[in-house]
Amino acid sequence: MPTHMLSGRTSVALSAVVALMLFGSPAARAQGSAMGLPHFPTSHPYKGESKDSAADVGFTFGNVHFRVITSKYETNASADQVLDFYRKALARYGDVIECEHGQAVCALKATKEGLSCDDSHGKHSHFNADYDSHRQLRSGSPERFRVVAIDDSESSATHFVLVYLEIPKDDDSH
Repeated sequence: MPTHMLSGRTSVALSAVVALMLFGSPAARAQGSAMGLPHFPTSHPYKGESKDSAADVGFTFGNVHFRVITSKYETNASADQVLDFYRKALARYGDVIECEHGQAVCALKATKEGLSCDDSHGKHSHFNADYDSHRQLRSGSPERFRVVAIDDSESSATHFVLVYLEIPKDDDSH
């Protein structure tokens, strides 16, 4: 697939993620089970200003498939406790990398499938699954992955978002 086509599709996918995180969606409610991630024991859905805590949106057009599932939560547990819990849960999907400000903060810089903290893939758009997050865990491949992003901007509670994202695979044959 030509680079300009993937970049355009990636931009659409990223725009959808940002819109879902900022504005929420009255569409179907996403649940942890749909993402394949367990519910953090002391958390509850966080609606904030968006009035919605979850969304599940996708489309298929021919062999192009896109899906994003997001859920926002709040807990009194620390960010480290949340990350430790989800580090174990994400491991069932392969290598887990930890990112801060778009850079890997662990020995592993990318998963075996090629997912990294910097998803710009050359000149393509940068993926940012969060809303003021500085810390993330990621697992999967560049086309299908899960993210746990921590919003540590408030001291009263830990807010975090779970994201499952499928974006079209880069296929040079089309």
